[in-house]
This record gives sequence, C-alpha cells and structure tokens, in this order.
Amino acid sequence: MDQSIISQREINVDTESYVTALRASLRQSPDVILLGEMRDYETMQVAMTAAETGHLIFSTLHTIGAASTIDRIIDVFPPNQQHQIAVQLSMVLQAVISQQLVPSIDEKMIPVFEIMTVTPAIRNMIRDNKIPQLEGIISSSAGGEIISMDSSLLTLYKEGQITAETALAYATNPEMLKRKM
Repeated sequence: MDQSIISQREINVDTESYVTALRASLRQSPDVILLGEMRDYETMQVAMTAAETGHLIFSTLHTIGAASTIDRIIDVFPPNQQHQIAVQLSMVLQAVISQQLVPSIDEKMIPVFEIMTVTPAIRNMIRDNKIPQLEGIISSSAGGEIISMDSSLLTLYKEGQITAETALAYATNPEMLKRKM
C-alpha cells in the first residue's frame, strides 16, 4: 500500500517566510510542494529552482488570465534578470489555470476559468518574451489543452447559468463573445 506524508508549515509559527519554508521543504525531498501565494521574486525564484530539480510546484498568484500571470511573474524580477527568468519559466512551467467568480442567474457565485497547458509554441513565446501574443493563441484555441476565459463564459451562458450581461462584463473580448452568443 502506498502512503503519503503531508507536512505543513505555517508562516510566523513554524517558519519566518515562504522562502525559508520552501528551502526547508526541499531538504525533505518532496515530490509535490503546495506553496500559497507567491508574493515576491525571491519566492518565485526558489519555486522555479525547485521545479527545475524535478519537484511539482503548485502555487497561486492574484491575476486574471494566463498571459497576465506569466507577465506578473517575469515583471516581479529586476529588469536585468527578466530575460533569464523568462527562459527559466519557459522550461519549467507546465500549465496556468486562472479562475474568477461571476454572479450566476440564481444570485450565487459560479467559477469561470481559463486553462493554458504549455505547448512547445507557448514555451517558445514565453522564452522569447512574446507574452502579448499568448492572448491570441488562448482566444483562438478550440478547446482541449487550452480553454479561454471567454469560451468558459460562453459555455456558462449557453447552459443558462449566467446572463449575457454577466458574460460580456467579465469577457476579455466582449465584442467577439457577443458575436458568438
């Protein structure tokens, strides 16, 4: 029987910072590391280094959309490091899942999401710092490994879970979404 061990560290109780906790966890040879929000470049750097050494890292970042997530990670670093970070990120990133809550017809909140699995073409765009072009790839994708926020909104609208107004208010390209409705 396979067994798992889960070890948790609480900031300001068990450890002084995300970086300290992450470095300590690497000494325990974990397979998977769940890191709360990445707030600074040092935490992001250690997380990418951990990913380069074969660890699966899950983390959160407060952004809307896959392209803005990648942009935020790169922009956190000083300008003289951004190219190297883009190269490093292009090698370790596997996917970005972005989620936001929107009001449903029954006055509750419902999640809408964007999924971007990193393909060789996306990997090259990240490496070459062509992040604005990612939006085009995501929005023109027909599903499968990449699902745009707008296609997720369209699905919820067609299922009768959200209104057209809500879909358009949260859309990245409201004009295009309106034509598809």
